Amino acid sequence: MPLYTYKAVDPGGRAVLGRIDALNIVDLEMRLRRMELDLVTGEPVSNRMLLGGARVPRRELINFCFHLEQLARAGVPILEGLVDLRDSLEHPRFREVVASVIEAIEGGQTLSQAMEGQRKVFDKVFVSLIRSGEASGQLPEVLRTLTDSLKWEDELVSQTRKLMIYPAFVGTVVVAATFFLMLYMVPQLKLFVRNMGQVLPLQTQALFFISDLLIAYWYVVILLPIIAFVGLHIALRVSPSAQLRLDALKLRLPLVGEILRKIILARFANTFALLYASGIPIIESIRTTQDVVGNLIVRRGLERVEQLIGEGHNVTAAFHSIGFFPPLVIRMLRVGETTGALDDALTNVGYFYNRDVRESVEKAQQLVEPMLTVILGGLLGWIMLSVLGPVYDVITHIKT
Repeated sequence: MPLYTYKAVDPGGRAVLGRIDALNIVDLEMRLRRMELDLVTGEPVSNRMLLGGARVPRRELINFCFHLEQLARAGVPILEGLVDLRDSLEHPRFREVVASVIEAIEGGQTLSQAMEGQRKVFDKVFVSLIRSGEASGQLPEVLRTLTDSLKWEDELVSQTRKLMIYPAFVGTVVVAATFFLMLYMVPQLKLFVRNMGQVLPLQTQALFFISDLLIAYWYVVILLPIIAFVGLHIALRVSPSAQLRLDALKLRLPLVGEILRKIILARFANTFALLYASGIPIIESIRTTQDVVGNLIVRRGLERVEQLIGEGHNVTAAFHSIGFFPPLVIRMLRVGETTGALDDALTNVGYFYNRDVRESVEKAQQLVEPMLTVILGGLLGWIMLSVLGPVYDVITHIKT
C-alpha cells in the first residue's frame, strides 16, 4: 500500500502534517476523516524519501508501551487508548504507524494482527508477546514487561556504543595526525635532513619511503577502505557463508569477542524468559529468539536446539549439545527445568550477564584508553626520532 504525505486541518483549525498508508487520494481523505482531520493536500511518497524516515527510535516505543499500559490498567478500551496516544505523539512516522494500527483494529483485526502489519516498527518478539497478552487477558502485564525489556535493550546499546566511541575518536585523531605529519611535515624536513650529508638510519629511510608513498598514492589510501567496505557489504548480502565466517570471527576477536558473546547471551536469556513467562510454548519461544541474537553462528545453534527439542530431547541436553552456552547457562537451565521455573532461571542468567556486560565494558574502556595512548605516543615518537636522529648526530659531530 502506498504511503502518502498529507497536510490536513484538525477540528480546532490547526494545520497537521504527516504521512499515512492509503490506496489512493480518496482513501487518504476517508482515513483522515476517521482521524477527525480534513484533507488539504496529499501526494504519494517516493521510495527515496522513505529511506530516512522509516525508523522509529526505541525511546518512542518505550513511551508508547508505558502509556498504553497505564491506559489499559485504568480500564480504557484499547482502541480509545491508541487514539489518545496517536494524538499525543510528536514523532511523525510513529504517529502514522499508530494511525494505521487503529485503522486495522477498526477493520476487525486484533491489536497483535494490526501490529504484525507494521514489522519495521514492531518486531516478531513484540508481536508474539502482545498476542500472548491478548490470549491470556494479561495485556497490561505484558506491556509492562515490554517496557522493561525495551529499557534494558536501550541501556545495552548505550553501553556498547560507549565502548566504541572513545576508540573511534582516538583512532580518527591518530589517522589524521599521521596523514598531517606524513604529507606536510615530513616532506619539509626531508630535504633538510638529506642535505646534511649523513648516512640516514634505517628508521629514517623507512619514514621517508612511507611519506613518499602516501604523497604519490594518497587517493589509493582513501579509496581502499571504501572499496573494501563496499565489497564486504556486497559479499555479506550475496553469500550466507561470508556472513557466517564474519560472525564466527566476531566471537573470536580478542577483548571485543568475549563482550559480544556476553551481550548475545544476555539478549537471548532475557528474550527467552520474557516469551516463556508469557505462556508462549518453548519451541516457539526458541524460534522467536533466533531473530534477536544478531549472530548467524548462534542462530544456527538455536535452530539445532529447536530441532532437538522437537525430536524429544530435554531442554538442557539440547542446549548443551551445541557447545555455545557456558556451564553457568546449562546449570541454570537444568535447575529451571527440574523445578519448573525455567523463566526465573533464565531471568537470573540474563541479570548475571547484563551486570557482567556492564563491568566488562568498563574494564575494556580502562584498558583501551592507555593502549590507544601508547599507540599514538609510539607513532609520534617514531616519527620524531626518525627526523631528529640525524640532526642530533650532526650536532654531536660539530661539538666534537
